[in-house]
Amino acid sequence: QVNLVESGGGLVQAGGSLRLSCAASGSIFSRMGWHRQAPGKQRELVARIAGDATYYADSVKGRFTISRDNAKNTVYLQMNSLKPEDTAVYYCVGTVQGRDYWGQGTQVTVSS
Repeated sequence: QVNLVESGGGLVQAGGSLRLSCAASGSIFSRMGWHRQAPGKQRELVARIAGDATYYADSVKGRFTISRDNAKNTVYLQMNSLKPEDTAVYYCVGTVQGRDYWGQGTQVTVSS
């Protein structure tokens, strides 16, 4: 059974940092990433990693870093210089054989 569990969300002041973790089990994913959804907005891709290749949304470039520990089957999202507009539920997604699997989400709230 495939399972993705996020952790590390919380409340932080603007300019602060958080590190999200996503522990995967049940499969080895060819690609993993983070999406977020703010209230009243569509879910958007934040960052993605596949092998050594990474992708970042323009809104987070230079502030967020995605990384992966294959031995632990875990992906991380280091978020620095957080802004109030980063407030959202952050979801981990893993892709295997063309199918996406989603975690339950973790809330990130950035106060001004």
